[in-house]
Amino acid sequence: MTGLAYLAAGACLALGFFHARAGLRYLGAVLGIAAVLSHAVTLWLNMATPLGWDVNFLNSLSLAAWMIVAVLLLGSVRMRSLEAGIIAFPGAALMVWLQWLAQPSPMILGRLSPMLEVHVFSSLLAYSLLSIAAINAILVASQDYMLRHPRPLRQLELLPPLSTVETLMFRLILGGWLVLSMSLLTGLVYLDDLMAQHLAHKTVLSILSWLLFGLLLGGRWWFGWRGRRAVNWALTAMVVLALAYFGSRLVLEMILDRSWSGPADSLVSLMLST
Repeated sequence: MTGLAYLAAGACLALGFFHARAGLRYLGAVLGIAAVLSHAVTLWLNMATPLGWDVNFLNSLSLAAWMIVAVLLLGSVRMRSLEAGIIAFPGAALMVWLQWLAQPSPMILGRLSPMLEVHVFSSLLAYSLLSIAAINAILVASQDYMLRHPRPLRQLELLPPLSTVETLMFRLILGGWLVLSMSLLTGLVYLDDLMAQHLAHKTVLSILSWLLFGLLLGGRWWFGWRGRRAVNWALTAMVVLALAYFGSRLVLEMILDRSWSGPADSLVSLMLST
């Protein structure tokens, strides 16, 4: 039901946009809120265990998708950015179904130190903010295309001015970049052995993405970057960040059956024996 609610919300937003109907847009928002609440319950049932949180690859993907749509809905209260849900809601539906269909080996996190809790939360929040910024970059590119090919499009009436969407994109990037900085700093605190913990690729790609987003913010501040150049930088940095967060985990957990601290099965056995 959660996945269907997400799809229905995305469809309502898409139809409302293409047919310029505000009523469908509001219905999409209501369905999106219902889907987020249902998704939260699903996450709790799948991730909460007596030994700690099960943060296997698919659970983490689903949690990240939930944070993206939750932040998107909260942000749309003040900014007319709900159309980003046309992309975000179907993606969240896909994560919910993958979480339901596949049964990867669990990766249980026991009690976390306060520093590690900050690291985990800031990592997910940074990914969510920057993901929404990337979706806004796609909206900027689409709106720029429509303005460059003038036709009587009523859809533009549902969107804020291009400059407003672009400003929102850079605010999200700035917020996500600052939180990502915190994530990288707190991650270095508990990182003991880069190679033994299989974190080399994740660390290098995360730092590269941080640099790319930082250069984009610098280009905006000093040189006034905007439009297609800003969009290309934002999407490139987001792809690198996605590879850092989930590409390495996909290879380790789903293909090599390992985790950041060793084989997944060994980790679970250790947890069960203590």
